[in-house]
Amino acid sequence: NNFMRVPESWRKPKGIDGRVRRRFKGAIMMPNIGYGSNKKTRNILPNGFLKFVVNNVDELDLLLMHNRKYCAEIAHNVSTQKRKAIVERAQQLHIRVTNANARLRTEDNE
Repeated sequence: NNFMRVPESWRKPKGIDGRVRRRFKGAIMMPNIGYGSNKKTRNILPNGFLKFVVNNVDELDLLLMHNRKYCAEIAHNVSTQKRKAIVERAQQLHIRVTNANARLRTEDNE
């Protein structure tokens, strides 16, 4: 479940005096089909790419032919050492990485 959806616990109000069911002003909104986004632009990031979560360097090769449509996002549980390798390989394959600067520290003590 990557996307914001109605929670499993949500049930349609059925009470005779329910403010939500009667759609009074100030009551919470009920989910409707009309709140969905356009199919052509659904899941597209503001930079115009679709997101693909990458856990290691080998998974970047899947984006080799699709680097104009998909961009890579490094998973949250990848170490700094592997992140550097992924970003380096992505530059060679001309793949955009959305969180390329995450967990990068400059070494000042040398």
